[in-house]
Amino acid sequence: MVECFHRGSRRMTAPPAPPAPTAWAPLRRRTYRALWLAQFASNIGTWAQTVGAQWFMGDLGGSDFEIALVQAATTLPVFLLVVPSGAVGDVLDRRHVLMAGQAVMLAGSAGLVALAASGYATPVALLALIALMGVGQALSMPSFQAIQPELVPRAEIPQAALLNGVNMNVGRAIGPALGGALIGAAGPGAAFAVNTVSFLGVLLVLGRWRRPSDHRPLGAEGVPTAVRSGARYVRSSPLFARVLVRCVLFVVFGSGLWALLPAIARGPLGLGASGYGALLGCIGAGAIGGAVVVPRLLRRIGKNVLVTVATCAYAVATGAAGLTTSTWVAIPAMLVAGASWIAVLSTLNATAQVLLPAWTRARALAYYQLMFMGGQAFGAVVWGAVAAGSGPRAALLVPAVAMVLVVLVAARLLPLTERQLDISPARLWDAPPEVADATAGPVLVAVSWRVRAPRVAEFVAAMRKVGRSRRRTGATSWGLFRDSEDPELFLETFTVATWREHLRQHLERGTAVDVEVERIARALAVEGPEVRHLLWAAHLDRGRAGDAPDEE
Repeated sequence: MVECFHRGSRRMTAPPAPPAPTAWAPLRRRTYRALWLAQFASNIGTWAQTVGAQWFMGDLGGSDFEIALVQAATTLPVFLLVVPSGAVGDVLDRRHVLMAGQAVMLAGSAGLVALAASGYATPVALLALIALMGVGQALSMPSFQAIQPELVPRAEIPQAALLNGVNMNVGRAIGPALGGALIGAAGPGAAFAVNTVSFLGVLLVLGRWRRPSDHRPLGAEGVPTAVRSGARYVRSSPLFARVLVRCVLFVVFGSGLWALLPAIARGPLGLGASGYGALLGCIGAGAIGGAVVVPRLLRRIGKNVLVTVATCAYAVATGAAGLTTSTWVAIPAMLVAGASWIAVLSTLNATAQVLLPAWTRARALAYYQLMFMGGQAFGAVVWGAVAAGSGPRAALLVPAVAMVLVVLVAARLLPLTERQLDISPARLWDAPPEVADATAGPVLVAVSWRVRAPRVAEFVAAMRKVGRSRRRTGATSWGLFRDSEDPELFLETFTVATWREHLRQHLERGTAVDVEVERIARALAVEGPEVRHLLWAAHLDRGRAGDAPDEE
């Protein structure tokens, strides 16, 4: 709507809103484009290597169980290390963390090349090198997600998430076919060599990127402290928690198609390896089509409707794959599945990114990756067990029906926010009193508020949001108390582990959202807030224990 303002005889028209970014808008950004292309080559190489490793394990005489361990060796390090890796990505320079992760994967891939050429390869050595690459992947994943808002403007984050999803899905389609061709032509070592070279491109782009240094007035946090603060943030951010729950619900049921597509291709569809590759190619093509359509749909129908519709479409595609024996039905089903998969996950991922401030972005996104990978692994096991007992068709129809029911309930109870939250850094309060020992703690902060009786209920509701803000920025506990003798007097208390952590609340972790939440509470109070800082007294007696017996 164009707003018009009349001042005397003059008529002033508000400038038109800028056009919405296109699906390919992020590729105009030089660093993003270079990293996207390098990552695309790396994704193709990774999938080619996966095929090569599974084939090589068979050449080494590995059992079916050992062949299955190839995938486990890739994913288990990520599942175990992604959360502390996210903390590392927030504590250290993310560019350096990414380069370290890529270097670890490069070393592991080069080791596979040497192993294949040595003639002394064993299943254990193969699994160990693949696990080493899993460590590098765990180190890279949270930081790669966290740098996206640094590479593109905020308005283009949904498009960047879409393009990253396309990158992965098309790489998944091309990589196995390339890996099979390389194995047939020159053996598994050729697939390993291609993957090794692909990491050099990513390292080159990261090496040329001049990332601005992080602003940390208090220096870097310790990794254990960063892990704990990240967990507190996730627990105290209901909007982000909704994204995590929606991700798990979709991936657990949606993973059945990915896990059982090879069995469907071999069984009811009667396809060979090339036919299976063609189905994967259809999923990749659907993802490209989804990248074009999704931005337009987001503008027209919003996140919640888009995720609901795309989930139902994915469920229909999953059910069709389970019921049909015709390749001509399976092909359009895979196109729909690819477009729907990218629509749901890119929307969830973009929503997660824009909800997180820079200081905690990598460690919080690590939980998103944990939920995604854990949901895939759990779903694959569950639907694989169902397929073993009742056949692959039943194992696809059950999650397809469940997906529709779950998304309809989740859309009602756990809607994604459509608001644009301002998570830019903002200073929360005036400077606190000086304390000589920054490690002293715990710290108890007591805040007195006076509120007139008619506004008490409104004040208490506002303070619930303030409490979540305190926890997000570092409080380990929070409470609001009302004076029994003076009902208009309220005492807010929260504890922080150390004085340095409380300084981080003051200087590093506040956002415009936190400032606005507290402003609303202040507007409801007639006096205050009056703040007191209390330090745990036991530390004052350190070194004196044992000097004298208790007088009691």
